[in-house]
Amino acid sequence: MLGGYGQFCPVSMASEILCSRWTTLVIRELLSGTTRFNDLRRGVPRMSPALLSKRLKELEKAGVIEKKNGGAAEYRLTAAGEDLRGIIMGLGFWGTRWVESQLSLRNLDPSLLMWDMRRNLNPEPLPPRRCTIQFQYPELSAKQKNWWLVVDGGEVDLCNFDPGFDIDLMVRSSLRSMTAIWMGLAKVRAEVEAGALAAIPRSRAPCSNGWASALSPVPRGHRA
Repeated sequence: MLGGYGQFCPVSMASEILCSRWTTLVIRELLSGTTRFNDLRRGVPRMSPALLSKRLKELEKAGVIEKKNGGAAEYRLTAAGEDLRGIIMGLGFWGTRWVESQLSLRNLDPSLLMWDMRRNLNPEPLPPRRCTIQFQYPELSAKQKNWWLVVDGGEVDLCNFDPGFDIDLMVRSSLRSMTAIWMGLAKVRAEVEAGALAAIPRSRAPCSNGWASALSPVPRGHRA
């Protein structure tokens, strides 16, 4: 890489690979199981496609990932890439412990929030049959206001358009409230009691009983 530190120290050499802008977040997405370019973009929505492509090429050249060509190209972590899991997780633990939590709520992004929910939602409290939950953020524009999570047989899918299924539960709140809940900074019951969140059953299905538990996936520091 150009603009390196010019030192033989292993920390310096590793930093030349990992410390360029967005790189650790791209690795976070790969560690979470994302392999395709468009899905990687959903995990880093403010990163330009050109820069993402550049970072992937750099990581491939450094031996952190390998590109597998087929019907659609996939990016897979090598053994060296997998070995970064403890480092990236450690950054998450450090951020949870030492970075002011409220600062995170200044960087609200509905697409990133919903993508992370799709990736980490715990489907076990929900019924085994298909369960469709609509999330609505009234303060957002029409394009970003409505999102749907479809949970079926333990698999979770995300739509930002009406998937055409009957809605089992409508969850209406501000984006800030839902982000705080997802980050573990607020509780569903407290937000409901404060009038900041409404969960409106649309069917007799038991989705309305388990959805709050489903929003308690993995502790923040454990997320890649």
